[in-house]
Amino acid sequence: MSAGRAKVIFACVHNAGRSQMAAAFFEALADPRRAQATSAGTRPGGRVHPEVVEAMREVGIDLSTAAPQRLTAEVAKGATDLITMGCGEDCPALPGARREDWPIEDPKGLPLDRVRAIREEIRVRVAGLIDVRGWGRANAGR
Repeated sequence: MSAGRAKVIFACVHNAGRSQMAAAFFEALADPRRAQATSAGTRPGGRVHPEVVEAMREVGIDLSTAAPQRLTAEVAKGATDLITMGCGEDCPALPGARREDWPIEDPKGLPLDRVRAIREEIRVRVAGLIDVRGWGRANAGR
């Protein structure tokens, strides 16, 4: 990661739904020269929830090969921002990172129409974060 570039970590318990969607939207919307994102979980699941994969496929983002990962010191290294989503007592604190909690419903096992609503809430929150922090793409009209 180059100097001055922000590193955002989206974290939830299983890293199989909300945090995966958030990181994917971030990578699609943010200027990679200004910021990058990753996602991780405190107790990662075995795979991204199938309903999440399907909902993201509908908006042109393929999470079928994404793999949940544990939030380790190595993953967290250099993080400037930590966005937690519903991990409660399990939510980590990263020294030096701005922390924000997004109370977003877990999409696991929900009907696709509800997962779509969660997806859109995440998209709006990620776009807002990028806008507020000035991490948008220079040619946003693509």
